[in-house]
Amino acid sequence: MTDDTIKFRAATLADTDAVVALVESAYRGDSGRRGWTTEADILDGRRTGPDEIESVLGKAQGMILIAERADASGELLACAHIAVEDDGSGYFGMFSVNPTLQGGGIGKRVLAEAERVAREQWNLSVIRMSVINVREELIEFYVRRGYERTGRFEPFPYGDARFGLPKRDDLSFEILEKKL
Repeated sequence: MTDDTIKFRAATLADTDAVVALVESAYRGDSGRRGWTTEADILDGRRTGPDEIESVLGKAQGMILIAERADASGELLACAHIAVEDDGSGYFGMFSVNPTLQGGGIGKRVLAEAERVAREQWNLSVIRMSVINVREELIEFYVRRGYERTGRFEPFPYGDARFGLPKRDDLSFEILEKKL
């Protein structure tokens, strides 16, 4: 897709159902297996829900960035949660691209736009994310885009169904950072 075929905007509450559907399709179940970002082999259950989307949209220092077709269809292509963390760094997460469109460059453009928002609109100098430790291919995607492995890990919240139902017992979150 060319630069003039995608437009970016902040999600509103009216986008909640579409964002939930996109995130679920990118990470869970058989639909996620069409793309390379699926977590279907390591997690069952939900990836997000209306409660989480509404909570994110209710915070002043955050947004869900939406990428959609610039034509009349306005088709939702991708989204990402970006926010300002308590320590003043940026946060990037819930990154989802329609599985049938993965590998076509949309994800790179969404990541770049999220970094631009963090840097230019919020004047942040660092952006951070957490990636499930066994997702080496995904971690390497971010490393190729300038993110550094910090050596810090956070425990996976086993027993909290809001984060999914683990199929293995060796999960944690690896923290990646990038200077903006």
